[in-house]
Amino acid sequence: MAILSSGRALLDASAVLRSAGLGSGMRFADLGCGPLGHFVFPAAEIVGKEGRVYAVDILKSSLASVESRMRIEAYNNISTVWGDFERPNGVGIPAGSLHVLSIVNIIEVLIRAPKAFDEMKRLLVPEGRVLLVDWKRERTAIGPPIEHRVSREEAELAMTRAGFALKHAFDAGPYHWAQVFGRV
Repeated sequence: MAILSSGRALLDASAVLRSAGLGSGMRFADLGCGPLGHFVFPAAEIVGKEGRVYAVDILKSSLASVESRMRIEAYNNISTVWGDFERPNGVGIPAGSLHVLSIVNIIEVLIRAPKAFDEMKRLLVPEGRVLLVDWKRERTAIGPPIEHRVSREEAELAMTRAGFALKHAFDAGPYHWAQVFGRV
């Protein structure tokens, strides 16, 4: 399995996914997977042949990049899904089918889109988990401007107001925080 060393140094997706409870045979989706599928490919390794991973993005170019790597590296347990998690039924994954879903480095989008919370609930099995990961709200030499970063507290407040409960919070590396939520 190829991992970009610079990406892993910033954020070890495999370690974060395991800390969120992702395991063998589970179904996982990364909403807003991006062109590198930084969480998609480690998730595919973790869930194994019996599991399923959905790479979801609104940009078809991002999905094409993920599909290219899927073909090159012969991944058979990943599906790409063009979708918009900001809209009701905007993600073409059956209701109640995901054990874990992640939203990484785009929490600002999530907080601006109240319908996204309903879509996450729709997608999860009753005991399913939501993994949020984003840049720490502090000035760093790398990453987005601080005014575009969402604090852990802001994310937790938005999630609890939407009917989720914080299960676990941890540092996801030197520059990122992570939170795991369940449905109330």
